[in-house]
Amino acid sequence: MDKLTIRDFDAAGKRVFLRVDFNVPLEDGKVTDDSRIRAAIPTIRYLLGQGARVVLASHLGRPDGKVQDGLRLRPVAERLTQILRQNVPVTGDALGVGTEDAVKRLRPGEALLLENLRFHPEEEKDDPKFAAKLASYADLYVNDAFGTAHRAHASTVGIAQILPAYAGLLMEREITILSKLLEDPERPFAAILGGAKVSDKIKVIDNLLSKVDLLVLGGGMANTFLLAQGKSVGKSLAEHDRVDDARRILADAEKKGVRIVLPVDVIVAKEVTRGTEYKTLMAEKIPASWHIVDIGKQSQEVMEAALLPARTVFWNGPVGVFEIPVFGTGTRAIARLLAEKADEGATVVVGGGDSVAAIQQQGLAAKMTHISTGGGASLEFLEGRELPGIAVLLDRPSAEGDSPAASSKPEDAGRASREPSGAKA
Repeated sequence: MDKLTIRDFDAAGKRVFLRVDFNVPLEDGKVTDDSRIRAAIPTIRYLLGQGARVVLASHLGRPDGKVQDGLRLRPVAERLTQILRQNVPVTGDALGVGTEDAVKRLRPGEALLLENLRFHPEEEKDDPKFAAKLASYADLYVNDAFGTAHRAHASTVGIAQILPAYAGLLMEREITILSKLLEDPERPFAAILGGAKVSDKIKVIDNLLSKVDLLVLGGGMANTFLLAQGKSVGKSLAEHDRVDDARRILADAEKKGVRIVLPVDVIVAKEVTRGTEYKTLMAEKIPASWHIVDIGKQSQEVMEAALLPARTVFWNGPVGVFEIPVFGTGTRAIARLLAEKADEGATVVVGGGDSVAAIQQQGLAAKMTHISTGGGASLEFLEGRELPGIAVLLDRPSAEGDSPAASSKPEDAGRASREPSGAKA
């Protein structure tokens, strides 16, 4: 999967619509985690440095097509201004005369941020008229929002069918690293999957079973596999309607020679709340009124031993109830282990909010090979699915003459091949 990127066109003086993922947490009108903003900085700086006029666009939260003051992007624009050390104003709306005027006034090397795209229901419906309006702001389209690449929305697909569409530097890195996991990982290759539900990850497990040498399972999803082994999990989160799927996966893994590691001991609690009573038990028969909330010390040791020879590791999902600190011990231990693996030269790729949070809380982010900005998108990518926000971007021609782009400027080729009859740039 080789896409044309921002290095493949001359940005000088061009108006560039840059879709970013600034869906960041806010508290009291301030950004509390700016990692997604920082992830897009290389692309933004490159375009500004080339003399582009950059129109930034993002969603924030789930406003369901209605204006919500608590989900306005002003705090994001303020943080972006601080990082770039140049003013990045935010428009009052993604559409309207005022926004059109602001776009027209942009000078080379300047950027502005459109207000939350999801204040308009047409965004998530991939409405053609809404997409055309967004496209009217620019000459070229760049997608650097890998976290939304699995959504066929107006700003990820619709506009890219009108304007020549390129990958940003972050998008390029995500595609390159995740593709290598599927196509050419250094072995042994291990995947660690956690989180609440096995149903969310059945397809990715099925695809990874033909790719990995080791599969480590934790979190609520592991409980369904414990049930499949005939064990009791008490009141723990589990999907009883997915037990047959778990049995099939266990059998398939055995046929393919893939080792699956499940918890051998667990932390159980009276209630899944702070301050509740808890203790460690073997993962054999959990009392009917107790909940599994984390992996135990023996499980950590078994997982560490299994992962010791791994040269490539992908991790998505906590192995306990991470949002309650006392039940996040196992997840934090996994994070430390993977930091050590990365220090030893292993390739370590992490995706998913709580997995990333466990790494960031312990100051280990810089040690990892790559932290994916898209939890859901990275999982769908590893399922082997075609992500609409990536598929719509211009492909790099394999040889001279294979594509219109080979005999003309990439932006001209993209415009000719994508614009519907009568469309304007």
